[in-house]
Amino acid sequence: MVRVRRPSPQTVAVLAALAEAGDGWSHGYDLCRALGLKAGTVYPILIRLTERGHVETSWETDPPRGRPARHLYRLSTAGAEFARAVSAPARANDGATAPRLAPGTI
Repeated sequence: MVRVRRPSPQTVAVLAALAEAGDGWSHGYDLCRALGLKAGTVYPILIRLTERGHVETSWETDPPRGRPARHLYRLSTAGAEFARAVSAPARANDGATAPRLAPGTI
């Protein structure tokens, strides 16, 4: 029997924030501040989503002077579809029921 895991509310929040940014890149630190989550929560979620092909990553190419380059994140095409899939049922049911996902998607 395959166990289907539902994404955590924190994962859904990260996906929603990245979806809101559209094709734009987001910094992990900015996601932490915007979502009110700690780095120890957000970065493992970003890593998992990246490993599963839902998030693309890149290094900032031209950081402001005096600050090191940051890692950037945005949803991949598959990630955008996944974000819609996990957020639509939650909105429709006011978060009462999480969607059923295919095994290994999150």
